[in-house]
Amino acid sequence: MKLRFTGLSDLGLVRSVNQDSYYVDDPGGRFFIVADGMGGHAGGQEASSIAIKEIQAYLEKHWDDPTATDILLEQAFSQANQGILKDQSEHPDRGDMGTTAVLLLFRGEASWAAHVGDSRLYRLRAANLEQVTEDHTWVARAIKNGDLTREEARIHPWRHVLSQCLGRKDIYQIDLQTVEVQPGDRFLLCSDGLTEEVPDELISKLLAETPEQAAQMLVEEAKEAGGSDNITVVIVETF
Repeated sequence: MKLRFTGLSDLGLVRSVNQDSYYVDDPGGRFFIVADGMGGHAGGQEASSIAIKEIQAYLEKHWDDPTATDILLEQAFSQANQGILKDQSEHPDRGDMGTTAVLLLFRGEASWAAHVGDSRLYRLRAANLEQVTEDHTWVARAIKNGDLTREEARIHPWRHVLSQCLGRKDIYQIDLQTVEVQPGDRFLLCSDGLTEEVPDELISKLLAETPEQAAQMLVEEAKEAGGSDNITVVIVETF
């Protein structure tokens, strides 16, 4: 299976620093990552950058090992978490920093998703948009339990409260799953700076464009809707 892909990150219209980071494995197309940092200007920026670098380094070093992919991903995310914790101990001013991370990986005959936090992976297939990952947030749990509707969750004051992120000693949830892939599928990895501003219906429509066009249009739509946070998108098309 062949891939076309691109990535784009934008400051948005309110923030003074971009705390998002992303990685596109060009030209290999083996894996793709988006991370959204938090914990003050320097902290969030550093946390997302550490996560990307640590996950990338671990996967590249061990890519050809016989390790099962789910174990490989658990170890890569664990190394990222330890890297952030180490930086926190060395820089107390960044002690509360953390980051989300979402990853899409193609290895052998299988494709995998891994994530912590509320950065998302979507799959568009035949005009049907599906959110592959499940947010690690208070409101996502409330929706699952039937305490909130999706409409209520979009404006709830606790919608940004994460139940899990990288950069915590008590991290217990790294979600791993295989992802079915067919030719013609389009995948979107994104930070919540996109999903807070752009509804799924419009995301689905814009993803039908070429990856480069879709990335630019999604970012512009998020900015036109307010651009209240950093906006990062990575788009992968299969054919």
